[in-house]
Amino acid sequence: MKPILIAGPCVIESTQLLNEVAEELVRLKAKYGIDIIFKSSFDKANRTSINSYRGPGLDRGLQMMADIKSKYGLKLLTDIHESYQAKIVGEVVDVLQIPAFLCRQTDLLVAAAKTGKIVNIKKAQFLSGDDMQYPVQKVRESGNDNIWLTERGNIYGYNNLAVDFRNISDMKKYSNIVIMDCTHSVQRPGAAGGKTCGNREFVPSMALAAKAFGANGYFFEIHPDPDNAKSDGPNMVYLKDFEDIIVSILK
Repeated sequence: MKPILIAGPCVIESTQLLNEVAEELVRLKAKYGIDIIFKSSFDKANRTSINSYRGPGLDRGLQMMADIKSKYGLKLLTDIHESYQAKIVGEVVDVLQIPAFLCRQTDLLVAAAKTGKIVNIKKAQFLSGDDMQYPVQKVRESGNDNIWLTERGNIYGYNNLAVDFRNISDMKKYSNIVIMDCTHSVQRPGAAGGKTCGNREFVPSMALAAKAFGANGYFFEIHPDPDNAKSDGPNMVYLKDFEDIIVSILK
């Protein structure tokens, strides 16, 4: 079974950006015969600073994502932050993502579950892999067994993350699909004076280490010019380098 790949810019910045990334993903999908799900956020509701760019919002952002699906035939993933968004977003995307900070929010999990879509729950920075059995239980008992879990590192001291790859094995007890978030795991939260920075040079190694521990999916935020991106630039992968990472995973 070939791995699931999730990729796209952190936040929706423009139609031009979405098209540029989508065109490359379609090319890579065809070349390597892999399933690539397009990811971007209509609203980054958990930015460090109130002055940080959040995105185009629910209505405009969903329309832009729907246009990508219609034009390129790619499956879509985006995150939701409030319960009322689940039904609306579920009418457009294939995978609803629960942000790490919100993975214990019962009402949000239940609302996502009731859409019948795949629910990708990101493991909080303050939880262990075994702790994720409880968010899984909330979704399952709400009538939805289509659950993915995503590892993205744990807070380690101030402004830093560490990844315990044993969490991947632990989470596979509760879901058949465990994703490694290879770009958020190299973040340094809030370490850039009101912004999050990171170390994108470690992203390829994160993917290979996760593969060794049995991950069957990989999450990457990618951008043609990450140094000038409006969110998460320091840990996003250059679009031009993404193919090399795919090749290393598929070896």
